[in-house]
Amino acid sequence: MLRRLAVASFALTAACAGTQKTDGAAQGPTSTEERVRITNQPPFDLVACFPREAKMPAQTSEAVILGALLSVRPQVQECLVDPKNRGPAPTTKVQVKTTVTDQATTHAVTGENLTPEGTACIQKLVDAQVQPALLAKGSAPVEATIPFEQTASGMNSVTFGINEGSDFTGAVRLGLPGWCDCYAGFKDAVPPTLTAKVKLVKAQQTPAEVTFEASGTTEGDQVSACLKQKMMALPAKLSSDELGFSYRFVHFNSGASEEAAAKMAPELQFLQMDLVRTQRAADAAMADGARATAAKAFAEVVERYQKTKNYKLFDELESKCNALVAADARIVETLQARQQTEKAALTIAQEMKTKDAEGWTDAEAATQKNLDETVKELADAQKLAAQDKAACPKKTYK
Repeated sequence: MLRRLAVASFALTAACAGTQKTDGAAQGPTSTEERVRITNQPPFDLVACFPREAKMPAQTSEAVILGALLSVRPQVQECLVDPKNRGPAPTTKVQVKTTVTDQATTHAVTGENLTPEGTACIQKLVDAQVQPALLAKGSAPVEATIPFEQTASGMNSVTFGINEGSDFTGAVRLGLPGWCDCYAGFKDAVPPTLTAKVKLVKAQQTPAEVTFEASGTTEGDQVSACLKQKMMALPAKLSSDELGFSYRFVHFNSGASEEAAAKMAPELQFLQMDLVRTQRAADAAMADGARATAAKAFAEVVERYQKTKNYKLFDELESKCNALVAADARIVETLQARQQTEKAALTIAQEMKTKDAEGWTDAEAATQKNLDETVKELADAQKLAAQDKAACPKKTYK
């Protein structure tokens, strides 16, 4: 599962790097050109507004915890967008250790280059959204640890002090998680990419003008109108007489389906598929953990029956085996969903490779490898499901 996360991170970083060449995010003002270059416009994942509700199994295991932690990866990354949550180093490493007992679930958040505010942001997130089922009374605690890492760039974080225009765009980006009402119509969808023209003047403490380009849809224009109202209320500081620039709102939604990306530009579709793939991997991890618990429970009853030949155990055998079959079905379901996502991503990568072989060869190869592995895992899971179902005891009447 963690290997898949690394592959997804590679694809996301590579594609964002390609986009960043156009934006030219700067580390600091080094020339006249640098001082007017506007950055601080990272994409926004709507899962920060509308958290995805993962199907948490009734029984908790290490894999279930890992899957649950993996599912909140986009929100962890959102915490690291804000510069107050990161230290001065370019790379921030986070580790979350989760412990589940028969009394409570606790999360220990540690890291490198992580400020107390950053720790608090991630702590609040996992405390609210990662709550596996508590263990049966007397059970030994179950623990799992997962790492997260971010190397700051203009495509994934905000940095203040570059120039006054970028300070304003940074404030806009940090405001988005609090402007969720603007996205109320896109809880399960991806808003269009929007472009706003901003004008700041020295004499005004808020923007002089904010004008959005037409989005092409009524829903998109409604989002633009709402965002404009929010932006016009933001403080603005300018030492020169006037400054005009654009803000490009690039949206994703980890909680949306593959179909929700249909109208996105191909490069953005691929990144959207990466985000969805992470959620599919989280679902598969939790399903795998649930099956392991169900298989263990069934094996324990089988062992008791083999020792005692007590026919009164039949109902328990049947119940535990049915639970195992249901867990098998959930694994198959999650793998089929993951396969669908990876097929969609591969189609995009193949199409983009025909236009830019150098830029998309590695992404296509990584996506093809993911798909090949998922196809094999799915076939193995379907075979195991059939075997488990055949092994379930059946009542006979003579």
